[in-house]
Amino acid sequence: MINDDSKMPMVGGIIAAIGAGICCVGPLVLLLLGISGSWISSLTAFEPYRPVFVVTVMLFLGYAGYKIHRPIEKCQPGSVCAIPQTRRRRQIAFWITSLIALVLVTSNYWLVWLI
Repeated sequence: MINDDSKMPMVGGIIAAIGAGICCVGPLVLLLLGISGSWISSLTAFEPYRPVFVVTVMLFLGYAGYKIHRPIEKCQPGSVCAIPQTRRRRQIAFWITSLIALVLVTSNYWLVWLI
């Protein structure tokens, strides 16, 4: 089995994006599930940690982007990053993950327009 560690930064990035968006997405999900009340507006326990999560998202996804888009000449022969089909699939997965992370991280700014 070939060992390649380029998946871990993407997983870390999406987890950090969920953490960054939980302060805004959490109350929205509760409202969509039919759970309501004035206490939902006070669900801001994660708000002080939002900048930490956003920086973590950028660091993880930046590292993942470097690992996935590095020149093929820098890959060891026979490694996963040296196989063009695998590289392409991972690049697509990276951009989808980055888009999801972007939606979650920026939800604080555009979500208020939907509610």
